[in-house]
Amino acid sequence: MEEVKRAAEIIASGRLVVALTGAGISVESGIPAFRGSQGLWEKYDPMEYAHISSFLRNPEKVWGMLVELYEIVKNAKPNPAHYALAELEKLGRCHAVITQNVDALHQKAGSERVIEFHGTGETLTCLSCGKRFRVEEIDLGRIPPRCECGGVLKPDIVFFGESIPPDALEESFDLARRCDVVLVVGTSAQVYPAAQIPQTAKAHGAKVIEVNLEPTPLTSSITDVFCQGSASKVLPAIVDEVKRILS
Repeated sequence: MEEVKRAAEIIASGRLVVALTGAGISVESGIPAFRGSQGLWEKYDPMEYAHISSFLRNPEKVWGMLVELYEIVKNAKPNPAHYALAELEKLGRCHAVITQNVDALHQKAGSERVIEFHGTGETLTCLSCGKRFRVEEIDLGRIPPRCECGGVLKPDIVFFGESIPPDALEESFDLARRCDVVLVVGTSAQVYPAAQIPQTAKAHGAKVIEVNLEPTPLTSSITDVFCQGSASKVLPAIVDEVKRILS
């Protein structure tokens, strides 16, 4: 595949390579995307279940959805796409993964520099006293789960209506301005401010490589190399080609 070779050549010669990943990279691990015909938002209205005001108003209702999501994520394992990005990092060809996902599969695959743009489901914080817990410490059989102080626990994921964690925001856009390659995987990059990351990188001279099942608004506007296909097939092929170039 000519696009895979071109992508590998750009990555192999890149000075600072950053990956931006979205729900599409985890679909093959069994985690449904939020959007689309099989997406979670077909079942749950996001404004009713994923807005911070909904959570604060009726945490028990929202936790009903969250428990279902936790059950899915608990059984999910990294797929070849996650491992491919971790391998690129070991090769010195991927300097950071900025992910919109909250499933921690990049870390489980071995990626070390992961910026969780939309937070993480691995920890929960008490809305009353601020104490933080690991999810495995919490009994999700009783909802909403509560702190010993009586406060409701909220996952450390960014709900609609909440701000992006300041450190993640600052680090992501700093990398976007400095990188010379951005690898966009499994995201249509339409949700802001994450969608601005490849735009910012491009504006500062970076090459944009896109790996998606279908063309996106990026494809016809800023993408330099579009590798169409599943991330779990395309990314390992890119890594194999990068290793061949570097050897």
